[in-house]
Amino acid sequence: MLVLVLDTSTPAVTAALADVTPTGHTVTAELRTVDGRAHGELMAPEIDEALRKSGASVRDLVAIVAGTGPGPFTGLRVGLVTAASMGQALGIPTYGVCSLDAIGGVPGQVTLAATDARRREVYWAIYDQAGTRVEGPHVDLPDVVAAKTVAVAVGDGALKYADRLGVKVLDEPRYPVVDTFVRLAAERILAGAPSEPLTPLYLRRPDAVAAGGHKSVLP
Repeated sequence: MLVLVLDTSTPAVTAALADVTPTGHTVTAELRTVDGRAHGELMAPEIDEALRKSGASVRDLVAIVAGTGPGPFTGLRVGLVTAASMGQALGIPTYGVCSLDAIGGVPGQVTLAATDARRREVYWAIYDQAGTRVEGPHVDLPDVVAAKTVAVAVGDGALKYADRLGVKVLDEPRYPVVDTFVRLAAERILAGAPSEPLTPLYLRRPDAVAAGGHKSVLP
């Protein structure tokens, strides 16, 4: 069962294909480009290249898995809109996975996963020793997150603010992991579960706001 995986929740623009079977899954192609300003330009070419590397076409896809964030508004919506539109056009289900879950926890340790939220903040969640999310996702200043009791931290946000978190920060995983996206969605894929709304986890309002009204030009 060939599945497309998309994530644009971080500066890492990711498109990948995976073959999912009842006994496991294999990532057959993965494209990732780190460029926080080019999500829209990179997404379609990466999908085309992943399909080419797998010797497949869009008609071979049985499902699409998309990272739902949290992430900045402009970048995150690129992956979700692409996944939703492709799913609708192809008549195949779409499944969402929290992108922080795809970074996840370090086995055997209480882990903080944090990505860069800009504005000097991080998106974050905490995972127990079994890798289950027990808190979050939230968006906060690093100093707020530093008050949490964890053993280790991962993610590009943790690396960026390592000096303020006061905990051991690992170099990897820095960005959401394709293999983990597939693992978290595998049960739904194999069951042929109904398509899910791909609701983005923005966690805060976008910078752009509607005008409050029209200013009169009359004297």
